[in-house]
Parts: sequence; structure tokens; C-alpha cells
Amino acid sequence: MKTLLYILWNPDLEFFHLGPFSVRWYGLCWLLGFTAAYLLVRRLYREQKIKDELFEPLFLYCFLGILIGARLGHCIFYEPDYFLTSGKGFVEMLLPIRFLADGGFKFIGYEGLASHGGTLGLMIALWLYVRKTKLSLWRVLDNIAIATGSMACLIRVGNLMNSEIIGKVTDVPWAFIFERVDSYPRHPGQLYEAIAYAVLFFLLWWLHKKMPEKIGTGWYFGFCLTYIFTFRFFIEYTKEVQEAFEASLPIDMGQILSIPFIILGLICMFRKQKV
Repeated sequence: MKTLLYILWNPDLEFFHLGPFSVRWYGLCWLLGFTAAYLLVRRLYREQKIKDELFEPLFLYCFLGILIGARLGHCIFYEPDYFLTSGKGFVEMLLPIRFLADGGFKFIGYEGLASHGGTLGLMIALWLYVRKTKLSLWRVLDNIAIATGSMACLIRVGNLMNSEIIGKVTDVPWAFIFERVDSYPRHPGQLYEAIAYAVLFFLLWWLHKKMPEKIGTGWYFGFCLTYIFTFRFFIEYTKEVQEAFEASLPIDMGQILSIPFIILGLICMFRKQKV
């Protein structure tokens, strides 16, 4: 009877399909997240009277930086034994396919994206973007940071719809039973993160109205990194490890990778700032 207290979770992976074409909830959430961030940053650029032609290339840089970084981050940090030890694994790391035992392959999308890799990829992409546009790197980073929470929130909603990155078994009354995984009540870690990132977005949007003079100092970028990865460090205690090797580590891979970003965030917040 206690099972009735928990949330049974087993949504359809697809938002809709038309013949062989389908749109999955996870892909839709990524698209909505990018769109929200795109519109928000465009508004920030216009508030700061930055020319539209300097904004237009930004979306492509961000999209490629996040996707490539997130994919490589997952493959290198979480499954190196699979992706880096064979030619087929290396190809699967770069292309959204999976080779079949009969010699063929099928399109599966990129199953495995790591937020730490995505963050690093985004930072590299933005560095390339400012080299081309000659804008201030700190101003661009701050503008992206202010909008980041909206996208991060929607990506975690996508993880929730996929029943992935599940939490540890628990008896809290708001536990989810991810029926696609097993029959145990678990922490909805994806939902915890989605809520935290929504709070981050509304907080930074409010702060940028109160402290517009800090845009361009790196303070918003530092606050964003510190907030996200400090929360990520502690929320990992409610999650199952993603790969078996993590069970032998004193802290899991997500926590290990969070520490440098927390340090970088604090440095950006408390360095001597000037626009």
C-alpha cells in the first residue's frame, strides 16, 4: 500500500511521431532551452545596445560548443573504456550512431551528454566568438550566465522525461518510481536540479536589473558557476552513480569535475573587477 504514496513515472519518450519521424521529449527540451536562452541573451544585447550583427553568430557558437563539449565530456570522463579503445567506439563518440552485431548501424542520437563537458565546451566556444567579434569576453560570459538557468532547467526536465540520471532509493513521500528502470522509490534528482536552476535564472534576472553595472565584470559568470556546481556537488549524494567505476571513488565523477568549476567561479566573483 505504501507504493501508492509515491509518484509512478513512466512517460512516453516521444512527444509525437509522424511515420518514421519522431520528436522525443529530451530533444524538445533541449530545443526549448536553447530557444529560451537565445531570446533572453538577444534581449540583454539590445538592452546594452550591442549591434545585432554581433549577436547573430552567438547561437551557432553556443550550440556547437555545448553539444561537442557535452558529448566528449561524457565519453572521455564516464565511458573511456568503450569509446577510446576501438575504432568503432571512436566513431560512435563523434557520430550519433551505434554499430550493430551484423555489421550495420542505426541512428540513435547522442545517448550520453555530460554537463561539465558542455560547460567547458561553451567556454571555449565563447572565447572563439569574442576573438571574432572583438566584444568583451567578460560581458559575453555574464550575459550567457544570466540566461543559463533557463536552459539548464529545461535540460534536466528532459532527463526526467527520459527517466535517466536517477536518484538513490529513498522513502521520502515525494519519491518517484521510475518504472522504466525498476520498482524502487527513488530521489527525483533531475527534478531537484531543474528547480534549483529555475531559481538561479529568476535570481540572476532580478539581480541584473538591480546591478547592471556588474555586467562585464565576470561577477554573474562567477556566481552562475559557483551556484550550479556547488549545488551539483551536494545533489550527487542523492544520485546513483552513472558508471560502475565510480563506486570505488571517495566522491563520484560528477563531484570531482564540479570542484574546478566552483574554484573558477569564486575566482571570477572575487577578483578585482572592472568593466
